[in-house]
Amino acid sequence: MTIDNLVVETACGPVRGTETGLPGDRVKVWKGIRYAAPPLGELRFRGPQPPQRWTEIADATGFGPVCPQPTIPNMPIDLGASQDEDCLRLNIWTSADTEPGAGKPVMVWLHGGAYLLGSSSQPLYDGRTLASSGEVIVVTVNYRLGALGFLDLSSFSTGRRRFDSNVGLRDVLAALGWIRENIEVFGGDPDTVTLFGESAGAGIVTTLLAMPAAEGLFARAIAQSSPATSVYDAGRARGVAVCMLDKLGINPADVDRLAQVPAAAILAASKEVFDEVPVRNPGTLAFVPIVDGDLLTDNPVKLAQEGRSRPVPLVIGTNKNEAALFRLMRSPLMPITPHAITSMFNQIAAEQPDLQLPTAEQIGSAYSQVGRRARPLNIATDVGFRMPSVWLAEAHSMVAPTYLYRFDYSTPLLKLVLVRAAHATELPYVWGNLGGPQDPTLKLGGAKIARAVSRRVRTRWINFARHGTPAGPDGEPDWPRYDDADRACLIVDKRDTVARNVDAHIRAAWGGQVVGFR
Repeated sequence: MTIDNLVVETACGPVRGTETGLPGDRVKVWKGIRYAAPPLGELRFRGPQPPQRWTEIADATGFGPVCPQPTIPNMPIDLGASQDEDCLRLNIWTSADTEPGAGKPVMVWLHGGAYLLGSSSQPLYDGRTLASSGEVIVVTVNYRLGALGFLDLSSFSTGRRRFDSNVGLRDVLAALGWIRENIEVFGGDPDTVTLFGESAGAGIVTTLLAMPAAEGLFARAIAQSSPATSVYDAGRARGVAVCMLDKLGINPADVDRLAQVPAAAILAASKEVFDEVPVRNPGTLAFVPIVDGDLLTDNPVKLAQEGRSRPVPLVIGTNKNEAALFRLMRSPLMPITPHAITSMFNQIAAEQPDLQLPTAEQIGSAYSQVGRRARPLNIATDVGFRMPSVWLAEAHSMVAPTYLYRFDYSTPLLKLVLVRAAHATELPYVWGNLGGPQDPTLKLGGAKIARAVSRRVRTRWINFARHGTPAGPDGEPDWPRYDDADRACLIVDKRDTVARNVDAHIRAAWGGQVVGFR
C-alpha cells in the first residue's frame, strides 16, 4: 500500500524516498533500507536476523552505513557513506512513473572488492541511468565483508557461543528474501529478479548458483569476472581463523570474547591476514566463501560440472586483460610474476598430488604467441578469471541457457597506461556512469565510442533481465547461447562481434583440470 508517491509500506514498516533527476529522466530512489537486524554484539559472526518492525516513517533519502573495512592505499574507494557494523541495508531505484504492482523486472547488484572492500553506495553504482529507462528496477545491496562476513569460526562454536559459517552469503540470502517479500510495492516483479555482480560480487553470484538455499530467490544471473573457483574447504578456512585469533591475542578456548572486541581491532588484524595470505600462498585470498557442508556442499564449479547448479539463465564473462589492474596497483592479490606463478603451481601440486596439472611445455605452447613480459599476466588472467568462467559456462549450459562474453574495449587512456580492458573497467559501461568521479578513463578522449559501447552493454543486460535473452540494439549481432558445438562468445569492443571457440588455445592447455580448487 502506498501512502503517497514516495512513502512505501514495506512488511517491516513505511519508508520515505526521494525523487531526483532532470525532467523526462527522473527516478525515485529509496536509500539505506534496513533488511536485517543490526549484526552487533552477540549477533556478530552470526547469520542475519529479521529486523524489528517499525511504525514511524523511516527516512530513506540517504545511504545507510557500509560494512567496516580497512584502508588499502593502492585501492582508494569512495564508499559513498560512513562505516558501521549496522550495515545490512539496500537501495532501490525506479523510474519516476513506476507504480506499485507494475510488475517490472528487478536487477539486484552485488559489489566487488576481494570480499574485503566496497559498498552498495559507491557513486559508480548509482542506479539512475539503468532505472530511468523505466524497463527495470535496480537494487544494490550491502553485505558483511572481510573477517566480519567471511571469517569461518563455526568450528569454534561452544555451548556458550555459536558462530555461523558463510555469514556474508547469508546476508545476501536475507536481502534477496526481503526483496522477494517487498519489491512488489516498489513496482517490481519478485519472480523476475536478475542477480548480477562483479569480481567478489560475481563470486557470490556463481556460489549462489550452487546453493539450495537460493532456490526461488532469483530467476536469472549475470557474473562479471567471477573468481568462481576461489571457494575453499573448511580446513583452509580454519587456518585463517586461527591466524586471526592469534593476531587478536585470543585463545581459541576464549573465542566467545570476539563479541566484545572493538571493530577497529578486528579490521587491523584482518588487514594483516589479508596481506599475508596471498604472499604465503599465491593465488589465494584470506576471506572467501567456504564449503561448509551446510549452505554449500562442494565447490560451485564442481557442482555445476555434476549438473547440480540452479537451472537459471546465465550471462558470464571476463575482461580481456584482467590481471593488468593488479600489476598497475602493485597488488599481491594475483600471482603476476613468474616466481609467484611457479610457487602457486608447486603448492597446488603438493596439496593435490592426484591433480594432473598442465606441463611446462603445454603452458608454453598455449602462450607462445604472447610476449615474455605479458605472459605472466595472461596466465594470471586465465587462472584467476577466464578459465573459471569458461568451465562454469560449459557446465551450466547443460542445465540452462548460458551466454559467454569477453569485454575487450579500452579507451586511449587505458591503452596509454598499459592496462587496456583490465579488471573492473567494464563497470562504467554496465552502469552508464562514464566520466564520473570514479571514472577518469575518458581524460584522453574516446567518449563518443565509449557511450556507444555502454548503450549496447546496458541494452543487452536489461533485455536479459526482462526476457532472459541478451539481445542488443537493432542492427547488432545476435548473441548465441554457449554450447559444445561452437562455444560462441560475444566480444564487446568498438563493435560487438561473435567469435567461435575463442578460448580454444587456453582450453587445450588447462584441459579439464580446475586449477582453482584449493
